[in-house]
Amino acid sequence: MEEKRYPLSVVTMTKNSGEKIIDCLESVKWCDDIVIVDDFSRDNTLELVRGYTDNIHQRRWENEGVQRNFAYSKARNEYILSLDSDERVTAELKDEIIALIEKGFTYNGYNIPHRNFIGERWIQHGGWYPNAKLKLFKKSAFKYAEEEYHPPAIMEGDRLTLNGEIVHFAYRDFADMLSKLNHQTNFEARKWFRDKRKMSLARAIRKTIDRFLKAFVLKQGFRDGFLGFMLAGLGGFYQILSYAKFVELKERADNEKE
Repeated sequence: MEEKRYPLSVVTMTKNSGEKIIDCLESVKWCDDIVIVDDFSRDNTLELVRGYTDNIHQRRWENEGVQRNFAYSKARNEYILSLDSDERVTAELKDEIIALIEKGFTYNGYNIPHRNFIGERWIQHGGWYPNAKLKLFKKSAFKYAEEEYHPPAIMEGDRLTLNGEIVHFAYRDFADMLSKLNHQTNFEARKWFRDKRKMSLARAIRKTIDRFLKAFVLKQGFRDGFLGFMLAGLGGFYQILSYAKFVELKERADNEKE
């Protein structure tokens, strides 16, 4: 017997996501509209997603805000669940969202807690849990600022935090985390440079130490043991590495003026 489908658009962006996209889409196949925006994958991603939807678009990545807003514009329903390819909807969240659909949404946006994993290890402290994010929202009341990385959400009206969770397989291992951190700090440095951010070595060091202490001590990352220490340390390293790349951009620009 075919599973009943509910009027909700799930929007997912992909790029070489063949290893993880099936589990993602299996968790939302009860939704009647699945939108895929693919950044010209070279693996079997497109072949796999065609088994779940025909609402598929290819678009070269410009920046995160622009890409997400484009993806949301392709949704056929008024309410959208934004789901990354490494995220899964739990059975509890599915039931909670279906109940909202059946009685009618009353908020423009809904925050959803995230259960983040590195490999098979659930990160429970240091600000990683419950880490609720705005993932379910009314299309006409929501957009992202069109910025490169982690753009701020712009939404009118109130929001509610749900109880059900999204499972997020954030990183395969520390090597994967370092690779993504290197990629992310490229965007961060470019943003600082473009915005003419006032940064100094002293400020960068202070922000590095502050970020580590907040995660490891204030948010009790120490309760995750060595895992918590490494995550807090890499969180701090994000700041100083972004600064180093920012300095390189400034030096390169100064040399080009000479």
